[in-house]
Amino acid sequence: MTVRGIGTWYRYWSRRSGVNEHHPAEGPVDASPEGQSAPLTSSPIGAPTASHGRAAFHVEPPVSQPPRPATILTVANQKGGVGKTTTAVSLAAALAELGFRVLLVDLDPQGNATSGVGLRARVEAYTIYDALVEEGDIGETIEVTAIPNLYVVPANLDLAGAEIELVSAFNREQKLRRVLDPIRPAFDLIIVDCPPSLGLLTVNALSAGDGVIVPIQCEYFALEGLGALRRNTDLIRAQLNPSLQIVGFVLTMLDARTRLSQQVVEEVRTHFGDLVFNTRIPRSVRLAEAPGFGQPITVFDPASRGAMAYRRLADEVLQRLDLNANGHSQEHLQEGVG
Repeated sequence: MTVRGIGTWYRYWSRRSGVNEHHPAEGPVDASPEGQSAPLTSSPIGAPTASHGRAAFHVEPPVSQPPRPATILTVANQKGGVGKTTTAVSLAAALAELGFRVLLVDLDPQGNATSGVGLRARVEAYTIYDALVEEGDIGETIEVTAIPNLYVVPANLDLAGAEIELVSAFNREQKLRRVLDPIRPAFDLIIVDCPPSLGLLTVNALSAGDGVIVPIQCEYFALEGLGALRRNTDLIRAQLNPSLQIVGFVLTMLDARTRLSQQVVEEVRTHFGDLVFNTRIPRSVRLAEAPGFGQPITVFDPASRGAMAYRRLADEVLQRLDLNANGHSQEHLQEGVG
């Protein structure tokens, strides 16, 4: 069973104006399946985007010391509109800015994380769907972005049927882990953007992850379901992934002028204590505009409040993971490896 037909209407993403035009100022180029460069082109909304296809791209691990498997962070919350994709994209860009080799895995059929870094979610593209359902080589799905050190495994509407197609698969909850294992030594961090549900895709992400980051919008509706998410996390830790930990809850869309936002902050801190990140992501027009230009906020407006907040969040995440600037834990370094 395949669901490629449901994305027919989505094909307008693959229509590009000025296909033969080369724009060197818009960033680096991808490698096409034939080994020829594919220039970045302008999207219908004015964002620089890279043409898709099977990328002839392989990341080499560092030679200075034995490769350490990447830390996998899952950004999850079953409620929609709380800033999951913005957090995944912006955090990945902020970590790449610090010199970490970061792979952003888009596990949402909407493909917003893909477009958020300037790539097109074409129906014909080789995506995470092919790696998960059709058991393709995930190394061939990796796309180069215009942001140094940041790479993406894209998603498109094909992924919408993955949960149905994986129902009969053997060890279906561990598919993503098995897919990611071969490429983990090539990266320092892998960040997975989840769909707004607690379905099989999210379960796969939590089963593959070392830690989970939970964005919480500073409104009361966003508090609903957090208990269910934590219970599911506990179940996955007990049955599928003993190493899974909650790295932290990040408060998003904070409007410091309102009493409501402050009450939500207090409520979250009361229930989750030190698991709540000190960094709070403000409600920002610039943050809302950045996806329309296909850029993370750290690139779109590096000096904005949103960009500075996500840089501080990246620092907090690194502290909680105990990673240094080379992507290695202090424990790893103390062992004298390398």
